[in-house]
Amino acid sequence: MKSIVIAVLVSLTVRAAVVVRAEDPYLFFTWNITYGTISPLGVPQQCILVNGQFPGPNINSTTNNNVVVNIFNQLDEPFLMTWHGVQQRKNSWQDGTPGTNCPIPPGKNYTYHFQVKDQIGSYFYYPSLGMHRAAGGFGGLRINSRLLIPVPYADPEDDYTVLIGDWYTKSHTQLKGFLDSGRALGRPDGILINGKSGKSKESDKPLFTMKSGKTYKYRVCNVGLKNSLNFRFQSHKMKMVEMEGSHTVQNNYDSLDVHLGQCYSVLVTADQPPKDYYMVVSTRFTKTVLTTTAIISYADGKGPASPELPEAPVGWAWSLNQFRSFRWNLTASAARPNPQGSYHYGEINITRTIKLVNSASRDKGKLRYALNGVSHIDADTPLKLAEYYGITDKVFKFDVIQDSPPDTVGSTVTVEPIVSNLTHRTFIEIIFENHEQSVQSYHLSGYSFFAVGIEPGKWTPEKRKNYNLLDAVSRHTIQVFPKAWAAIMTTFDNCGMWNLRSEGIERRYLGQQMYLTVQSPQRSLRDEYNIPDNALLCGVVKDMPKPEPYII
Repeated sequence: MKSIVIAVLVSLTVRAAVVVRAEDPYLFFTWNITYGTISPLGVPQQCILVNGQFPGPNINSTTNNNVVVNIFNQLDEPFLMTWHGVQQRKNSWQDGTPGTNCPIPPGKNYTYHFQVKDQIGSYFYYPSLGMHRAAGGFGGLRINSRLLIPVPYADPEDDYTVLIGDWYTKSHTQLKGFLDSGRALGRPDGILINGKSGKSKESDKPLFTMKSGKTYKYRVCNVGLKNSLNFRFQSHKMKMVEMEGSHTVQNNYDSLDVHLGQCYSVLVTADQPPKDYYMVVSTRFTKTVLTTTAIISYADGKGPASPELPEAPVGWAWSLNQFRSFRWNLTASAARPNPQGSYHYGEINITRTIKLVNSASRDKGKLRYALNGVSHIDADTPLKLAEYYGITDKVFKFDVIQDSPPDTVGSTVTVEPIVSNLTHRTFIEIIFENHEQSVQSYHLSGYSFFAVGIEPGKWTPEKRKNYNLLDAVSRHTIQVFPKAWAAIMTTFDNCGMWNLRSEGIERRYLGQQMYLTVQSPQRSLRDEYNIPDNALLCGVVKDMPKPEPYII
């Protein structure tokens, strides 16, 4: 029976023109998505479980593995899963966002099939529809280096995933109701570390154990909903080694600001007297600071952790300086044998500049968040399907926002799908300018980009002279501080429909996101894969015949 299933999957792969090499292994997962009752903050509440787990199971893959995840939706509402940071080369069909995929109906299943092509690093997955992320359903996803590619540090004794995030005790349906009625969410109720807090029943049990003298790798991701978080260990320093798929210069840190959607890998050596110590997480840039802890225990330790917790930094200037200390390791190899620094992004001419200003406005009395005065709303037909079927005029209009914000940004808002058309293989600069008082965090699916600059004030072309054009880290999520700007650059060579979104769940849900489409000029399989045979169809394309497939 197993061989028949594998044969069918291979057949589907070939028919969808997903060309993979025979030596690239397959990883198979079957996930049941259900509701369950948990009490991470001491209050029973409904959450979303993956195979009965919260957080969900880790995906432990290696560069170029083929990952096959069959998801059974046992909720009473549609469901989608997105793979945050996985680039889905030529394959936005697997990205799992409302702009690329029809939701999985209740009681049905869908099989995602993607290759973690030419990537390493620390990532996570989460539900992408509505407010599902506020109910859980997330988990870690790691991509290990192939054995033939050297890693710029010794193998750790063990490798731990740490998912940190703020959390509400109200259900995702209650939170959705607040936003739909025009209300803001307000302050989260607490912070979780791997689904637990200091108020959890098992808070006195060690989260992880270390042996004296050994070094451990911790993959830390902010899977939260609203706040930047500071992460630190009691009495232990952290050596940064990887950030969202890039090896970094290995600086030591006492604490790290991890903004929404970001992932860091650090090495921690058990070099202190053997006993218990606290891992500490607290909110940043908030009037009321929320803090939680987890116990890290030495295997041969005796004695409890000290109640005196290391303090978090204050102010965002400290966080900005920390960002500037992050550097790309130019001599290390990532997913490929060639050194990261062999790609000289600073020597490429910019072909287009897009400047995006976020704003908060009211539309018919209800709160909306926008980019350049337009607030995105998901269409009934996924944008990618409308484009593939050649019926975009029935679903959305291209380029409803301009490359520069209007003078009236923030005073008025238009609500409609946002899709910007980008030319294949162009090198584009995107500026995020934040006029508000809160920290923003943006993620670009399908790509990594060079985070070349963050500064206070407003961006002008003269600011380019301050860019880091040598060793900015290639990553997928960037923060923007209050009354400040951030600049990123990348070559848009990955054809597909890609989501550029705020990682704040309230802002994303209420419109602070958009899609970037990069189309294959020749509708060629060299640039993009055909729609999978098992793709779910909905909206206006549900009963339409499939278009002619792409050819090589």
